Order: sequence, then C-alpha cells, then structure tokens
Amino acid sequence: MKKRNIISCGALLIMILFMSCKDNNQKKEVSTTDMPISREMKAELTSPPNVPRSVGRRKAKKLIVNMEILEEEGELTDGVKYVYWTFGGSVPGSFIRTRVGDEVEFTLSNHPDNKLPHNIDLHAVTGPGGGAESSFVAPGHEKTFSFKTLNPGLYVYHCATAPVGMHIANGMYGLILVEPAGGLPQVDKEYYIMQGDFYTKGKNGERGLQPFDMQKAVDENADYVVFNGSVNALTGDNAITAKVGETVRLFVGNGGPNLVSSFHVIGEIFDKVHVEGGDTVNENVQTTLIPAGGAAIVEFRVDVPGTFILVDHSIFRAFNKGALGMLKVEGEEDKRIYSGEIREGIYLPEGPGIQNMPTTDEVVESEIPAKSFDEQMKFGKQTYMQTCFACHQAEGQGIPNAFPPLANSDYLNADVERAIDVVVNGLSGEITVNGEKYNSVMTKQLLSSEDVANVLTYVYNSWGNSGKVVTKEMVEKVKNK
Repeated sequence: MKKRNIISCGALLIMILFMSCKDNNQKKEVSTTDMPISREMKAELTSPPNVPRSVGRRKAKKLIVNMEILEEEGELTDGVKYVYWTFGGSVPGSFIRTRVGDEVEFTLSNHPDNKLPHNIDLHAVTGPGGGAESSFVAPGHEKTFSFKTLNPGLYVYHCATAPVGMHIANGMYGLILVEPAGGLPQVDKEYYIMQGDFYTKGKNGERGLQPFDMQKAVDENADYVVFNGSVNALTGDNAITAKVGETVRLFVGNGGPNLVSSFHVIGEIFDKVHVEGGDTVNENVQTTLIPAGGAAIVEFRVDVPGTFILVDHSIFRAFNKGALGMLKVEGEEDKRIYSGEIREGIYLPEGPGIQNMPTTDEVVESEIPAKSFDEQMKFGKQTYMQTCFACHQAEGQGIPNAFPPLANSDYLNADVERAIDVVVNGLSGEITVNGEKYNSVMTKQLLSSEDVANVLTYVYNSWGNSGKVVTKEMVEKVKNK
C-alpha cells in the first residue's frame, strides 16, 4: 500500500512539473508576441560590409525602417558593367538590425526612375509571403506594412516579384538580424558578407555592359560567384580588417539564387558557427554550408597577423569566378602559434617529369579592346586578380622560396620580350630574381594577345617597376617567332 502511494505521489509530481513547463512555454510565446513597446526609433541601415551597432540591452521598440529600391548600373568586375536591382543602392541590400519583440514599421519605396515593380520577402516575418503580399510597389510609389519580430536569428530578405529568380539574380537580397533580448555577446569587429551568383550574356570577363541571361540562370551555369555584389568587393583596399587578439563576427548570407556556399576562411578556424543563423552553435568548424536563401553567423579570434582569404571552398568559384575576399590582420607575430618557414628542402617525387603540365590552345579573344593606357591598367588588373594573384599575391610580392616577386623585379624589367614569352609559353627551371633562386613552374596562360599586353602593362606600371607599356603587336611578334 505504501509503495503504491509513493508511486502515485511521484506520478503526480511529474505531472505538476510537466504542466508547469508547459505553462512557462506558453507564457514565453505570449510575452514575445505581446511584448510592450517602449517608444519609436528609426532603424540604422548600413551598406556592406558594415553593420549597424548592436541593440545591446535596449527594450523592444517600434522600429521605423525606410528602404528605397534602386535600379542602377555598376561594375561586376573591371570593365564588366551590369544593371543591378538593389535594396538601398547596394548588393547585398542594407543590413537591418532588430531585436526580439520589436514592432517593425517597414516602408518600401520604388524610385520613379526604375522600370519595374518590386516587393520584399523577409524570412524573419511571420505572415503571408514574408511581407511580399503587402509590399508590391510600382515605380514612383511606396508601401508600408508592419510585423513583429518573434524569433531571434539571422535571416535573408529578397524580392519576390515574378520572375522571382531573375529579381534575386540581379542583386535583390540582403540580411535582417533579430537579436535576442540583451543582444549578442560583444565582439571587437563585425562585418556583413553575402554571396551571390550572376548570369551574363557574355562569358566571364567579357567587357562592356552585360545583360542578364535567363537560360544560364535556369541551367545554374553561373559566370560569376561573388561576395558583396562584385569580384573585388572585399579585396585590396576593400578588404576587411582586424588586429591580432581581436574577435571577429561575420554575418554571412547567401542570396543565391541557385548555388550553395561552402564558406571558409583560409588560415582560420571558426570558434563558433550559428548554424543557418539560428540557435544551434557548432564549435571548431573549418567550413560551413550556407544554403541559397540562408545565412550563418561565424565567430573567431585572430591570433597571428597576415592576409586571410575568404572563399567559397567550391574552389573554382573562388579563383576563377570571383568568390574571394580578404581579411587583413595587423599585429605582433606569435611563433608559438605559427612559426613561418623553418627549413627548405628539395622534393622531386617524379623527377623532371613533374614539369610537364597539361595545356590547351583554346584562347578567347577579348571583344572590347582597351583604348587607352588607363583602360589597359584597369583591364590588366582584372586579369591579374583572376590569373596571377594566387601565386604572385596582391602587391606582386610573390611567395618566398616558391614564386618570385613581380614587384621591383630585376628579372622582369631586364627583358620585356622574355616576360611576354613567359606568359605566353610558360616557364620551368631555375631562375634568379633579385638575388634569390626560384625553381617552380609557371604554366602557359590561356590569354588573348590583348589580355597579355594589358596584364603586363599593369605589372610594369605597378610596385616600383619600369613603367613599360606592352602592346598587342609586341605580344603577336613574340607569338609568331
């Protein structure tokens, strides 16, 4: 009898605890939905790679968001123009930062010079079309709707006007962050990065104003895969920065419209990844998958100085289609973490046969020639970043004991015809550059004569070199020997 009473009491206690948890969960849902609004404030919107200030410990508010749609011509890569459709004048669109419980009053304005109607679907919205049904707006008009932010996380927004894929492919996507009550933990640096794939009538690198190609988009055959709307949006002077010892948080989205991103920072390990922008946190992650229409928050501490390369690790996209960025870190070295080179040796597993590289003679001639020195420099830089950057680096400094420097290079400046021949026909065997010996392989480059002239002109007029100008005729002369 006593045993039965003990069991009955235990069952009753479990039932009470279960009901209490259920009531607490219901109260939590109600408190988010009915969270009181303290007052009205205008949202701070930022263009990539910048993000607004953290919400911190502020209370829920009526948050006023005003966003303008602009259709405008921009540069996809050097010499390649494209008409972007944008939220706020940038690709991706303006970053929106909110907190749980905010009542967002959203006004979407379609500039009168635009040619098409648009709308917005915010994945953070609980409601028909994520707001798309309430925001369809013609040029010269604006629409206002409101929504409550119920769930914390990092969410994509995009245009959902038919044909939806075309509007997204032209750059109509961005991120909205809903922070939890009390905000995200503080870090030293935060940046906004979003991948997108672009489809043009011309081939990759074909210059001039390029229209959108619907068939390539349907076939998922992207000409460009880029961060923040263009090939060089996060390289060179546009690189993001940090100092040794700082913590970095990247809000990373993928607008698509088609391709999944394998996001990776070469030389870093993500301490934390908020998977798909939600509550699940993975630790010590090398590469994280971000689906089209999805996002992730990645955090890491930078411990050593240097240039760290951001890529989509579907690697041809990075080095051939543009999905490449840079994080430049300054500060003191720590040899305990990374020593640099300790020794150099010789490794010849296949003897001289290792020098035989497969080649093809297919070369696509550029359809729009450079008409001036400035255009040669511009187009040459584009070719350099696509073809030469990985080995010779952004400032022509090369890689010690592997690839010779192009900056202030005695070997390069001594003989322009030899330099042309190296680019056109490749080079193997030992050479001496600025007093240092190198024994690596440069494969034959599949470049048109004009592209060879442009890239060499760019190199000769950069980094303390001689200032020579190389012409298409000079390249043809070497080719015809």
